Amino acid sequence: MANILVVEDEQLIARLLKETIEIEGYQVVTVLNGEDAVQYALRETPHLIVLDLMLPGIDGYEVVRRLRNHPKTMHIPIVVLSALGEIADKVRAFELGVDDYITKPFHTDELLARIRTQLRRVQQNFLSPLIGLPGGLQVELAIKHKLNSLDPWSILYLDLDNFKAFNDVYGFLTGNNMIRLVGRICQHIVHEHGNADDFVGHIGGDDFVIVTTPDRAKTLSLQIINHYKEESMAFYHAEDLERGSISGVNRKGRPYQFPLVLLSIGVVSNQVQRPHSIQEVSYLAAEAKYHAKQSTSNICYISSRREIAYQDPAYATHFASTSQWPPSLSLFASGHAHHDVFHFFQDDALTEYEQHVR
Repeated sequence: MANILVVEDEQLIARLLKETIEIEGYQVVTVLNGEDAVQYALRETPHLIVLDLMLPGIDGYEVVRRLRNHPKTMHIPIVVLSALGEIADKVRAFELGVDDYITKPFHTDELLARIRTQLRRVQQNFLSPLIGLPGGLQVELAIKHKLNSLDPWSILYLDLDNFKAFNDVYGFLTGNNMIRLVGRICQHIVHEHGNADDFVGHIGGDDFVIVTTPDRAKTLSLQIINHYKEESMAFYHAEDLERGSISGVNRKGRPYQFPLVLLSIGVVSNQVQRPHSIQEVSYLAAEAKYHAKQSTSNICYISSRREIAYQDPAYATHFASTSQWPPSLSLFASGHAHHDVFHFFQDDALTEYEQHVR
């Protein structure tokens, strides 16, 4: 069920809009000023915003500018509903990044049709179809946003271990439900224990990313791991739980016992050494995830190449004789380098997307 934010300072109109939209089955929250609208959108990430332009405090134009400049909210459809009907007003709103513009007085059927259209568009183009979280390109934008800031940040890279074996034995529908579980847990824990503007994204498959601050990274990681361990037990057959493993067939067609699916989290921060590019961040995150898979806690924190070497003596030996970045991830146990790093897009696609949302 879609969650819609209505920003309207006239309480009578706000109540009318809420009642009208809720008849369609949507959940509606109303706020009366622009500042509250920005804070709510960053905290709750509504599926769509219906926005008046004439508001107390910051006006609707400033609300649009702030939301379009933040990676967590830049994809949210914004439908302006305003008494300002001049061409100049509409042009300014569209140039700032609104998705639709309706002038007052409005027709209810038209408003609802435009809401449905915008919800369908954003679902098809910008969100992961499996879990409804921002996808690969928006993950890149969220990380770029942090790289361009001087503020401290941490990135959590989450991945399920032994997921293929689970998928093969239990089927892809149950596998999809497992992925949805991880997404819901990430959203819930970040909402409960993270910052209001923390970003949760779905890279694809069983990989997720959370962009937060160093002071929240440990709490988020531990909470997510603990919730996953408890809630994922419902997906297994009783005999597999009792045995502590999954009975399957390996790549050679022979019976094999696979471990239960664990969740690993690699954590990268800029507290010790600031990465200068997304490529550096992606390699550090993949390294952290690799070490998390080897750890008994399934969590690994790193903030520089030096720290990787410290945590793994074998790496210390390797890097003592080279100044290069870590070797191809194909050297690791997974054997799939391109599956273990962020799938970032080319600059032209990034530019096109930024032009669309701004």
